[in-house]
Amino acid sequence: MKLSNMRLPGNGSQLTLSLWIAMVLSVILVAGCGGGSGASTPTPAAAVCVPDDPATAAECGTVLVGFTDADGDFLNYSVDVLSLELETAGGAIVETLPRKTRINFSDYVDLTEFVSAATIPPGVYVAGTLSLDYSNAEVIVEAGGESKPAVVVDADGNPLAQVVQKIVLSDRDRLVVSRGRASLLTVDFDLDASHSVDIGATPAIATAEPFIVAEIDPVDTKDIRVRGRFIEANESEMFYTVAIRPFHDRIGDFGRMKVYVSNATAFEVNDVEYVGVEGLRALNASGQGTLTVAQGTLNVAQREFTANIVLAGSSVPGMDRDAVRGNVIARDGNELLVRGATIIRPELDAYFHDDVIVTIGPNTTVFKAGHPNSGLDISAISVGQRVTIRGDVTASDAARVHFDASNGAVRMHLTHLAGLVNTILPGQTDIELHAIDRRRVQVFDFTGTGSSPAMDADPDNYEVSTGNLFMNPLATGRPVVVYGFPYTFGAAPPDFEGRTVVDYANVRSVLGVGWGSAGTLAPFLSIGTDGLVLDNHNPDIGVRHHIKQGPVLIDLTTLPSGTVIAPRETGRKLFAVKTTDSLQLYSNFDDFVQALLIEMDGASTARSMYARGHYNADTNVFTAYKIGIYLLEP
Repeated sequence: MKLSNMRLPGNGSQLTLSLWIAMVLSVILVAGCGGGSGASTPTPAAAVCVPDDPATAAECGTVLVGFTDADGDFLNYSVDVLSLELETAGGAIVETLPRKTRINFSDYVDLTEFVSAATIPPGVYVAGTLSLDYSNAEVIVEAGGESKPAVVVDADGNPLAQVVQKIVLSDRDRLVVSRGRASLLTVDFDLDASHSVDIGATPAIATAEPFIVAEIDPVDTKDIRVRGRFIEANESEMFYTVAIRPFHDRIGDFGRMKVYVSNATAFEVNDVEYVGVEGLRALNASGQGTLTVAQGTLNVAQREFTANIVLAGSSVPGMDRDAVRGNVIARDGNELLVRGATIIRPELDAYFHDDVIVTIGPNTTVFKAGHPNSGLDISAISVGQRVTIRGDVTASDAARVHFDASNGAVRMHLTHLAGLVNTILPGQTDIELHAIDRRRVQVFDFTGTGSSPAMDADPDNYEVSTGNLFMNPLATGRPVVVYGFPYTFGAAPPDFEGRTVVDYANVRSVLGVGWGSAGTLAPFLSIGTDGLVLDNHNPDIGVRHHIKQGPVLIDLTTLPSGTVIAPRETGRKLFAVKTTDSLQLYSNFDDFVQALLIEMDGASTARSMYARGHYNADTNVFTAYKIGIYLLEP
């Protein structure tokens, strides 16, 4: 598939958006629409669809709009999305967002949030316009384990203000909206691939990276989050309907959507836990207009979202009490130090504050994801745990926020470890811990985690209980990622209860390299249908030249031979060639290689590239499901 002539409109201030957004538009047509992007134009409806008019709703189509981000080093990246318009082949314009909404893209590394269920006229949509406002942006990066404010600038060093991105789809990449049927549009801001960050400056400077990517079919599969006001429940068919109100918005409705539940769906409604149909009944009893948040998975073919967990009423963070979300980096008795915190208040915009001191007590209710009605108390909350805490902000100063949850609630979320395997034992793996939820392990104080001071968790040999989880016997000394929960405070070892283990063969890796502002004429030693061989010793290589394999950062220039970048054999793939005013998108690697050979005609230079996939250090082969290359034309 090819997406060409994707041109940016207007002046230089608009052009700067191409220097920082890596955006994926995933357009998946429902079954019966003709089988993909080549579907024929829908049959004209007998009546005219008027968006927001219930009388003509049956004549309209629906577009589910989601936002997400890829893994990166931004602790916070909040901007205002002003609008997302779609344009038909005939030039008609429709808006999919009824009002401005504020998004923290760093919250969506592992999630996609549905922001709108837009009711729009049937038709063939060939273009889109995304408008963002940076005037009130809040961007935070990590510098030496600490948070640091950053400003996003264009290539000339000018701070971004309001930017508009025009997206023009080729004839083969049409978004076909049919009467009574839904299409899916996912916008992915790949922040890591789109910025070069200077952490030495104060504030830090996140400079535009020249990349935009548009994708048909999603490459990455993530959990889905849906937030909105409860409308009605259907117990016999096990679903409820919400009026979408995304992120932390306090007003406005962004369209209606069904949320399906199962007998295993965990509910927390007004601080009481339920499971399955009992939760649906409790939600129904809470009344129309109750705010809900659901997280689960999407059946793409059926367009059915099924929730694994549903929060409602006072259980929704920021609903009627203050809330703080982050990781516990230290605990002293009944006092928690939460870092990387997002503060959510009922009448204010959510905001970032790196350190929050939280007081808990015997009356603090404790919930644990995946463990409804577990009867936990505050001893379950240990160092490293990712939490959402409901209570009250009692004081705030430049250094820290003070938060009282002694009569509040703590929800413990799955926590993400990254490290290197030291030893593999039956039911246990000991690792050299590098990071917890992407924060460097050096910021965590494990004092008090053990049954005695001598038994406190040791990040150099962090003991992970793995139960019956399989561990590759060849994994020793290799990267590993573990999802689970820190063990009960004051009771370690083990230090961590592992639920999912991702070993070195499957740990996600990212390759990033740049060749300076002028680029290079010869970025590769060879280009072929079996892969690209990167010239790791090219003299034009700039400050960006690494492979990030889980917690391990590999310097490309230290490798003895050129790194082979090859496509993975199965699954969806995306390959893109970006030039100053166009974007070519391919799902077939051979087509991508042919386009790259044509573009690199001896005059164009390569400015930067990135790849996502898996890296084998033994063979120096990077197997990619996503590759993007930016070329400067003469």
